[in-house]
Amino acid sequence: MIVLVKQVPDPSKKVGMTEQGTVDRTKSLPIMNPFDAFALEAALSIKDKYGGKITVLSMGPPKADEVLREAITLGADEGVLLSDRKMAASDTLATAFTLSKAIEKIGDFSFIFCGMQAIDGDTAQVGPQIAERLNIPQVTFVEEINFNEDMTATFKRVIEGGHEIVKSNLPITECPMLITITNTAKKPRLPKITGKFKAKKAKIPVWGVKDIEPDENQHDKFGMSGSPTRVKKIERPNSGKEPCRVMEDGNVEEKIESLMEHSKINSLSTD
Repeated sequence: MIVLVKQVPDPSKKVGMTEQGTVDRTKSLPIMNPFDAFALEAALSIKDKYGGKITVLSMGPPKADEVLREAITLGADEGVLLSDRKMAASDTLATAFTLSKAIEKIGDFSFIFCGMQAIDGDTAQVGPQIAERLNIPQVTFVEEINFNEDMTATFKRVIEGGHEIVKSNLPITECPMLITITNTAKKPRLPKITGKFKAKKAKIPVWGVKDIEPDENQHDKFGMSGSPTRVKKIERPNSGKEPCRVMEDGNVEEKIESLMEHSKINSLSTD
């Protein structure tokens, strides 16, 4: 099994932006994309019951090594980091191209697991694009996976207004597929001490563009040169609502009087 994980800025902290309109990851506190934690748990649950090997794959700066070690702490077997300046500023198209090339290099697999989306982009596009590039089936927004006696799989997926049950036509050993997992799936587990020791000792190989695509004529498909999407402008949206005022001091009568006075001032300023 291959699990795709991404290091994203912690949304509870300040997130910096570059002049090019991309996230300045050097000024943001990184965490594992929360949706990817559910994808990793789905793979770990299968490994617990049926065995197998889990490879976690991430694309990012050298610091993204941390998110791979976190996955190994939780039970993954190995990690691979894609890190190259030529991969920087990738949109979803270039990201999917890069990850699919790395998956081809990794080789044989039964499942590719992804979080249903990343919290920094919220596009939910990369997983499906990878499946299309690899020409394999995909099942998106999966909440639960069960295996039948013939090792075909049944998926419970979230749709608008309810759920849908999807069954694979072939055993998973004969039909590799990509699955995106929702945050309503099984809750991610907590790390164990033994996992932390394993993660600390793990050797994480780093692959660049030349490692996954020897043909230099294809190198313009990576990073910004392979990204047709351009961010023109980023700004904080204006809700159009008046700022909220909280009155904590004083008794009820004083609060009412203050509220009436505030409303009167606002009315006069509007006129």
